[in-house]
Amino acid sequence: MKAVYSPLHSRHDGGKELHRGELVPCYEMPVRADYILSAVQTAGLEVIKPRPFALETVLKVHDAAFVTFLRTAFDQWKAIGKDGFMLPSGFAARSMRQDVIPPGINGKLGYYCYDAGTPIVEGTWDAVLASAHCALTAAALVADGERSAYALCRPPGHHAGASTYGGYCFLNNAAIAAQYLRDHGSARVVVLDVDYHHGNGTQDIFWSREDVMTVSVHGSPETEYPFFRGFADERGEGKGEGFCHNFPLPRGTGWDEYSATLDQALAVIRDYAPDAVVISLGVDTYENDPISAFTLGQQHYPLIGAKIATLGLPTVFVQEGGYAVADIGTNVANVLTGFEQAE
Repeated sequence: MKAVYSPLHSRHDGGKELHRGELVPCYEMPVRADYILSAVQTAGLEVIKPRPFALETVLKVHDAAFVTFLRTAFDQWKAIGKDGFMLPSGFAARSMRQDVIPPGINGKLGYYCYDAGTPIVEGTWDAVLASAHCALTAAALVADGERSAYALCRPPGHHAGASTYGGYCFLNNAAIAAQYLRDHGSARVVVLDVDYHHGNGTQDIFWSREDVMTVSVHGSPETEYPFFRGFADERGEGKGEGFCHNFPLPRGTGWDEYSATLDQALAVIRDYAPDAVVISLGVDTYENDPISAFTLGQQHYPLIGAKIATLGLPTVFVQEGGYAVADIGTNVANVLTGFEQAE
């Protein structure tokens, strides 16, 4: 399996996040990618650079005005005499108008972002675009005939919607990869999200579509981020009704319950009979993760990879979360090697 990696991820560095009422240094930090890179190299994966892609590949799943905002946000911030990191101070919540995009940068931040945990810094756009190119390159490898590929994406992407960002995510790498597969020969694609946190952005992007099914096994939004999406009764709408499947689990879930639920999710995927699958690979289900509450051990990650391999499908792995930094690389590599050994 090839792993796609760009050192440009390190340009997204610095800032703080508001986490459960406290302003703290970001849990999503460059060293995460460093540990993963080292572990996948040790595991024998061939590491390659991402290919360049036209911005139109991103615009197939994201709103053009939103992408322009991400690309120019820090320049707008500097234009009003600011520096450092950017966080919104107000949001387009339920009683506020959502049909008008504010002209000023502070208003735009609250219009496009839905949390105060996703700072923008001067190098964010460079890292975000490189991350998307990693996902596109992995998708292209699979579309061209590889059985699997891994995109070491940082920043992650599954919380980014068509025109919103949050949860450390700016562009939705998994959705971009899924759309690429659709455009290059796959009539049906599934995005399976195994991150601890529900992939609300991916669900948003494909909510009304029947050609890309979203399936997510995650911590219940009754207690876990993103709080307002990821419930079991969310099923899609219009042509997409019935093509969204959520499997929320309570805090403290261990391997037995997780494994059985993952089996249910895989059965749904088999019934759909897709041509390819994209895995939103978060390893924040780990027992020592600082912002999550499942109890999976390191020995369980090869088993997750092996279960995914039973689908027998062309597979694109896209990196999402995992914040127990010292162990993140081992856990990611274990999923990938478990997958390869079971194929």
